[in-house]
Amino acid sequence: MSELIWLEHYPPGTQPEIAEVPYRNLPDLLRQAAARYADTIAFTHCMPNGMNGSLRFGEVDRLADEFAIYLREVVGLEPGDRVAVQLPNCLSYPVVAFGILKAGCVLANTNPLYTASEMTHQFNDAGARALVIIDMFADRLPEVLPQTQIETVVTVRISEFLPSVIAGIIRATQRYWSRTVPPITVEHTPLQGALAAGRERRQGGSDVDAYLAGIDLDSLAVLQYTGGTTGVSKGAMLSHGNLVSNTLQMLAMCGSYIRPGEETVLTALPLYHVFAFTVNLVGFYYMGARNILIPSPRPPSNLKRALENYPVTWITGVNTLFNALLHERWFLEYPPHALRASAAGGMALHHSVAERWREVTDTPIVEGYGLTESSPVLTFNPLGGTVKDGTIGMPVPSTEVRCVDEAGSPLPPGQAGELVARGPQIMQGYWQQPEETEATLKDGWLHTGDIAEMDEMGYFRIVDRKKDMILVSGFNVYPNEVEERIVELPTVREAGVVAVPDPKTGESVRAYVVADDPAPSEAEILAHCREHLTAYKVPRGVWFVDELPKSPVGKILRKELRKDVAAGSPAAKDPDKRSTTGPSGV
Repeated sequence: MSELIWLEHYPPGTQPEIAEVPYRNLPDLLRQAAARYADTIAFTHCMPNGMNGSLRFGEVDRLADEFAIYLREVVGLEPGDRVAVQLPNCLSYPVVAFGILKAGCVLANTNPLYTASEMTHQFNDAGARALVIIDMFADRLPEVLPQTQIETVVTVRISEFLPSVIAGIIRATQRYWSRTVPPITVEHTPLQGALAAGRERRQGGSDVDAYLAGIDLDSLAVLQYTGGTTGVSKGAMLSHGNLVSNTLQMLAMCGSYIRPGEETVLTALPLYHVFAFTVNLVGFYYMGARNILIPSPRPPSNLKRALENYPVTWITGVNTLFNALLHERWFLEYPPHALRASAAGGMALHHSVAERWREVTDTPIVEGYGLTESSPVLTFNPLGGTVKDGTIGMPVPSTEVRCVDEAGSPLPPGQAGELVARGPQIMQGYWQQPEETEATLKDGWLHTGDIAEMDEMGYFRIVDRKKDMILVSGFNVYPNEVEERIVELPTVREAGVVAVPDPKTGESVRAYVVADDPAPSEAEILAHCREHLTAYKVPRGVWFVDELPKSPVGKILRKELRKDVAAGSPAAKDPDKRSTTGPSGV
């Protein structure tokens, strides 16, 4: 324990280890939370125009039971069978996800925007027997289903569980105005039909708890797909114990900032992403909070009515979400009055964004760090303790983190190396990929592929991804550092930095910039960089674009920018001749 120097700087009351987990499995945790807060609103679905509907904790618990019974007794699934879920943030998501877990089955989260080929790959890799899908994208199924093992399809409406009048308006708009609901030509069961079938059998004496007789903390709960360190889609095997432990670890770092039964959290990140799944869906649910579900956070004006109509006390998000809100006039003029704290993850929180957020909201914003493979939280800036901007904080309880050299030897504070970690939240491995598992999990340590350094207090700072590092004449350039300097300019909204082949230096730096009007010139950006960066880190060119490619949670995808470089795409350098779609049409 002597090497765990961060323990000396934990906030008062934070224990170095979480207590022994008092739950048999994840549904046990969820069931007990539902019993404590049965009559309290758990989830509110808020549309961009303010139309909404809600479910209480007791309702979610009952509906999830009905869906679990349907899966086991109508569909005929067995413990451990995989169920793929392709849903945006909506009231159906917690009902379906909790129901799958209560059935003793395994949840395989799937991005609703996946193409037919991506769906086919993931469903086959997971060996999914059933699929729950939003009806707006069911037109892909005739191509996908014949190539998979899926036997049962359950379709969900975005308006599910909303008041009948509101649901009718939304449905009519989808059918006759936007035409976003295609005909469903494959055999399927609407969610309400599945719930009705489960309800009938429950009334006949079906016992949901019996499904969990053999499900313990070591049982597989979720297959969470990730590109990992190689870019090949793999299913991280997250057990019930991984997810329960990480929930308790994360909450331990929040102190009194999350009050049982009193918080309202804005959930703009997709619940199918591991960050929102563990932190919002499970963590805040466990604490009796109300989740305000946003089906799509783009454009950021989609959040306006939610922030106006509900006493939001917490916001979780990524740097791009917070930055986007800080460029909205309505948000600057009327910041959320009940806000107590915000948590950032998924990508680096820029110092300029953090400072501006605190200035506008007069509340703390803290950055954490994790990966899909760690359920996901590994480190966090402790609320109620010392918050260090530019760092990912210190390891959560029961977690060890090191920076190691190429030989795997630990490095002292101040020296950068690969970040490795171990703890009860680390995945069991990659689904049916023993070689990938062996390359990532070594002697119990998760090798993250991120370059980091630890300071004298045990706070860690991510330098950059190993694969994103740019090598200029033998010198390492980390894109995060360059991006941070560029976005310091007041009219720069976002920046992405990647390597460009260079005959003289091996590689040089290229910056892709999204700017406000009036935009800074390339010369102004380069002059600012020269003032604050060593010469070899300064971009050789600045490409202005209307938008940068992003993941579903808003993380800038440098791999797509690298594709633009490889393709030689002539992205416009003149701010007056910007690309209308972004690099390579992304």
